[in-house]
Amino acid sequence: MRGKPGTPTVARMGDAVELAAAGRTVRLSSPGKVFFPERGLTKLDVAEYYVAVGPGILRALRNRPTTLERYPEGVTGESFFQKRAPKNMPDWIPTAHITFPSGRSADEMCPTEVGAVVWAAQFGTLTFHPWPVRRDDVDHPDELRLDLDPQPGTDYADAVRAAHELRAVLNEFGGLRGWPKTSGGRGLHVFVPIEPRWTFAQVRRAAIAAGRELERRMPDHVTIAWWKEERGAKIFVDYNQTARDRTIASAYSVRPRPQAPVSAPLRWEEVDVAVPRDFDVTTMPARFAELGDVHADMDDHAFSLEALLELARRDEHDHGLADLPYPPEYPKMPGEPKRVQPSRAKKPRPAEGPTTP
Repeated sequence: MRGKPGTPTVARMGDAVELAAAGRTVRLSSPGKVFFPERGLTKLDVAEYYVAVGPGILRALRNRPTTLERYPEGVTGESFFQKRAPKNMPDWIPTAHITFPSGRSADEMCPTEVGAVVWAAQFGTLTFHPWPVRRDDVDHPDELRLDLDPQPGTDYADAVRAAHELRAVLNEFGGLRGWPKTSGGRGLHVFVPIEPRWTFAQVRRAAIAAGRELERRMPDHVTIAWWKEERGAKIFVDYNQTARDRTIASAYSVRPRPQAPVSAPLRWEEVDVAVPRDFDVTTMPARFAELGDVHADMDDHAFSLEALLELARRDEHDHGLADLPYPPEYPKMPGEPKRVQPSRAKKPRPAEGPTTP
């Protein structure tokens, strides 16, 4: 059986097919199972998509511990995040031993070839969530990931404005260069390759410093407030996406929404004119065939966080701006402020004045 024009050739095996994935043959059962009912897209369509963008998705995942977001019955069915490497995973897919904030640990899959991505798609994986580390050093991130998340009342255009100012902030503090991509929804992600010299806590501190500087420059449009009740109609810089075990969907990942959108890497000159809904399972292969991976040079760079960490030190020393709350499932972290919603925080009792006889 031949695929659609421009897609790989597959060989039928009863109700299964074998799909060639960059030198690896991967068996796909139930290839006609519909994963996206509104589009009529099947498991085979998703697997062929990942083969078509193989060099790009592999660049984003290579040697990274990766959590799988699985939809075995398609986007209308139940889903779950699989952190531990599946027991039936073939021995040609390596793993890395990672430790969660709870202190528990696990072995996670680390794709080193396109076949691993297709193998995961066979089991209903739509979105890949790689850690910002490599398997040879799982405690020191090599990417600073900045998530510009539109809150109610804002949209992609607002995220674009914030992204341009963020680009200026990064350049000003250490000559950092970011690579932008759509989230697959309304937001934008900006990834900065960094030297793997800092801990997760330090990288998170750098993200907070960048977010605070962006908020200072765009106070009416950007917020770094963790509590939703304090954000308003602004772009939220989700600094906690840099905390240990918090991950962002990889470039080229399929997102679990009815139209099968994908997280699309962009060049900066495209950010203003990009229409996120135009990047999906059916359209991205043609773009990739024409342009290749527009983020292919990311691994050629590794920047320093010293300037952002110095900014964080000044913020704390000069303005009393210390740490911010962690997500609720994390243990209490050193230096963290009270993790309580402001509207529920106990108000201090007024001081009692002198009594009169």
